Amino acid sequence: SFPNGWAAVSGPDSIPTAGLVQMIAFVGLLELGVMKDVTGENEFIGDFRNGAIDFGWDTFDEETQYIKRGVELNNGRAA
Repeated sequence: SFPNGWAAVSGPDSIPTAGLVQMIAFVGLLELGVMKDVTGENEFIGDFRNGAIDFGWDTFDEETQYIKRGVELNNGRAA
């Protein structure tokens, strides 16, 4: 069991340094290599489909897309 807040990063019961470095490296890899618009086909900010993943997004009308985008933004804010 690890403590909450800053105590999880530094302190006697903190996450091991190797684990912390691994998490930071993984997030850095995602930011620099995966989570970016490489094709220039994004329809809106945060659209990382890159022309490959659709899941039916293009079948929704514009109003439904706005509603679904708002739901995702609100879910992110709640987390």
